[in-house]
Amino acid sequence: MSPRKIVARAREQGIGIIGICDHNSAENVPAVAGAATELIVIPGLEVCSQEEIHVLALFETMKAAEEMQAIVYHHLPGLNNPDLFGLQVIASASDEVLGIQDKLLIGATTMTIDAAVNEIHRLGGLAIAAHIDRESYSVISQLGFFPETVRFDARELTRHTGTADARSRYGLSASSPFIRNSDAHFLNDLGSNTCEYTVEEPSFRELRKAISGQEGRMICEEM
Repeated sequence: MSPRKIVARAREQGIGIIGICDHNSAENVPAVAGAATELIVIPGLEVCSQEEIHVLALFETMKAAEEMQAIVYHHLPGLNNPDLFGLQVIASASDEVLGIQDKLLIGATTMTIDAAVNEIHRLGGLAIAAHIDRESYSVISQLGFFPETVRFDARELTRHTGTADARSRYGLSASSPFIRNSDAHFLNDLGSNTCEYTVEEPSFRELRKAISGQEGRMICEEM
């Protein structure tokens, strides 16, 4: 999953825009963005809340992603054990190792899901409930329902669940946007599940408009 390999795989799959969302960290986004040509990279991170709910945080700028990362790091207890969880490499655009992150990125933060989503929105980001159809680390698996107080911008589905099935299963209306991502942890998984949008260009601003259904932009849902 090195930066150059991620970019090459995305090109092979015909992907025009990707989000880099490492667990509780955005430190490798600049490396992938630096390696990318003719590919738009959205800065982000996958925040793990106190309840062990995963939420994708996507931002327009790297600065906003770094601000969210600083908040997450402040709420991350403990240090990584590389013998158990492996080295947490910070890479360069040329696939070199720039450093090692010692914080326990695999763990949960001390932020509640409400607090995490509020911070994402405060920084102008999109907060997406990650892989809601998975049996672990999702809103449904952890809480059993979607709390009304949490303002998710969209809900993410894996390739195993269709949109119509998800609406029926979770009792969600057509006003609740769904997106489809690969949630790739291995290189060959990248592009295994993609989402098509009607937009003027591949950018964060257009993505936001598509998710909210503004100005003719939209998500092309798969049933």
